[in-house]
Amino acid sequence: MSQVIDVPVPDLGDFEDVEVIEVLVNEGDTIEVEDSLISVESDKAAMEIPAPQGGVVKAVLVAVGDKVSQGSPVIKLEVSEAATETAAASTPANETAPVSKPAPPPKAASYHGEVDKEAEVVVLGSGPGGYTAAFRAADLGKKVILIERYQNIGGVCLNVGCIPSKALLHTAQVINEAEEFSEIGVAFNKPEIDIDKLRAHKEGVINKLTGGLKGLAKQRKVEIVHGYGKFTSGNTIEVVADDGTKTTISFENCIIAAGSRVTKLPFIPWDDPRVMDSTDALEIAEVPKRLLVVGGGIIGLEMATVYDALGSDITIVELSSGLIPGVDRDVVRPLERRIKKRYENIYLNTKVTAIAPSDGGMVCSFEGKGAPAQETFDRVLVSIGRTPNGLLIDADKAGVAVDERGFINVDNQ
Repeated sequence: MSQVIDVPVPDLGDFEDVEVIEVLVNEGDTIEVEDSLISVESDKAAMEIPAPQGGVVKAVLVAVGDKVSQGSPVIKLEVSEAATETAAASTPANETAPVSKPAPPPKAASYHGEVDKEAEVVVLGSGPGGYTAAFRAADLGKKVILIERYQNIGGVCLNVGCIPSKALLHTAQVINEAEEFSEIGVAFNKPEIDIDKLRAHKEGVINKLTGGLKGLAKQRKVEIVHGYGKFTSGNTIEVVADDGTKTTISFENCIIAAGSRVTKLPFIPWDDPRVMDSTDALEIAEVPKRLLVVGGGIIGLEMATVYDALGSDITIVELSSGLIPGVDRDVVRPLERRIKKRYENIYLNTKVTAIAPSDGGMVCSFEGKGAPAQETFDRVLVSIGRTPNGLLIDADKAGVAVDERGFINVDNQ
């Protein structure tokens, strides 16, 4: 048996009549205990309202802009009677449910083979967290080995993330500002864009910074080992290079800074070059006439800004009720107003259900209010977030616990 209950706003302390700035669930969603339902904001703080128990959302009773207080109904939730009774029995009045303790870490494996290199500190991953830790350890007198999977150190941020995107965004800013100057009586001719030169400029920025990092590593006598690192025990790690060469390194201490990778949905035809992730988009292989950006987060919107300035007609699809979920709506609104005027379409509360390659383009199917059933685009950029690499490094062999999503729990330090 199941029943439908109202889920109200809990005690918010001193806050009353706070504004709903984001609705995080939709009718029909299946939610778990502690899943966020809405975000609210007062003049002092913003916070998310969690679900007191799991179930199926039968109706959403608030909208962005509404004012709510303690006791205001947020959603109607279908729950099983057993779950309701269990929740009531397990949580006495005026008491919060106890927080479960994390599972104990796995027992570290033992390694009895030969060792090729030794270090006091090994750093796995050379992104901003990894290389700064390696340099600091070296400055303190430690013998340090820095392990990096790719040929350039610097991680995603420096090579295929923040730095190249900002180089391209600066170009987009100049193009857009020149275009907008016509409104004050200063008109420029339409720019002629040489994609090869633009790409070379971006690569030059990256190479200058990665070269600088290599110089800093050499100056500090930090040894860089290139390859894919996996733990073999609590004090050894094996690194496999691109040519298959294996190097076993022993260490006294290891800093894990393994970073993340692009999240890839299984139903998307990744083997088709017209489907791009953020790394592909930064290559600027071509400027498509029509570009679909799946995901209205920061990375997707950055790439949309670049391709819009270069001449693409942009459509954004975002699953939640607003762009850049989790960010203060007051910050997002000016951007939203601007891009609504420039982009072809922005579909919120919408998901892509299928992408089918065809001779005429990528046929994309949508599900959401106000979205068409299908549209065809020249290219599709999928930018729905990143996944931690914690499950790819055999951390359990080092006695390190990794959760099912790839995150490693840390202590207060």
